[in-house]
Amino acid sequence: MRADHGTGLGGPGGRPENDRLAAVLRPVRAGNGFEEALEQILQIVRLGLVPDGERLPAERELAERLGISRVMLREVLKVLAEQGLVTSRRGRYGGTFVRHPQPPAPDAETAEDLRRSVAGAAGDAEVRDTLRFREVLETGAAELCASRGLERAEAARLRAALDATRNAALSDYRRSDTLLHLTLVELAGSPTLTAQYAAVRAKVNDLLGRIPLLVRNLEHAQQQHAELVDAVLSGDPDRARSVSREHCAGTAALLRGFLT
Repeated sequence: MRADHGTGLGGPGGRPENDRLAAVLRPVRAGNGFEEALEQILQIVRLGLVPDGERLPAERELAERLGISRVMLREVLKVLAEQGLVTSRRGRYGGTFVRHPQPPAPDAETAEDLRRSVAGAAGDAEVRDTLRFREVLETGAAELCASRGLERAEAARLRAALDATRNAALSDYRRSDTLLHLTLVELAGSPTLTAQYAAVRAKVNDLLGRIPLLVRNLEHAQQQHAELVDAVLSGDPDRARSVSREHCAGTAALLRGFLT
């Protein structure tokens, strides 16, 4: 069997490289397909599992292994191309090729310095700890709000915060997103919880400010916001907790992909 030179699969039949990719590629969860697929392909690039200038597996194979549609996969690849991490070529020898970041010039920052500047001088463990704590606080607050029920004025306040995210300009989206989540936490009725959440959300916002705004991700986040508010206002604590956890997991997947 002929070796497939110049592809991300390498070796006879594509198996050696394929085996390495199996350590990263896995079917994504339905709730966060875009974010988790992006995270996994970013890991492939960051880990060097496909060498610079070589080709990723074909779209059909990638989509099958990730458990997503080829349409969603193309959206993921478009984001990576916009970040300069892959490039597409057409024709018989075309495909999606990996572009590793160029090493710094001799007098420039080291790769570790650059990574630390991107991650806000936070190590991988600190990033993961921040994201876990954020999930615990937000899911707990969502469950509390749905369990106790909101008064009419409180419900109106939560709906207004959701509407503000829908109407926000792209440049102002993250601020309105923060206010929506902070409103939900405040409505849980625990000042201590609110104070803890404000602190961890500040860290999350610092991390979010260091990655690009992805329209596809924001559209998905808006769907989850609407589902979360509906679950809270419907008095469904189990669904509120589930939607909140899924939403936090999507954000975490993006941040891990770009920052760790």
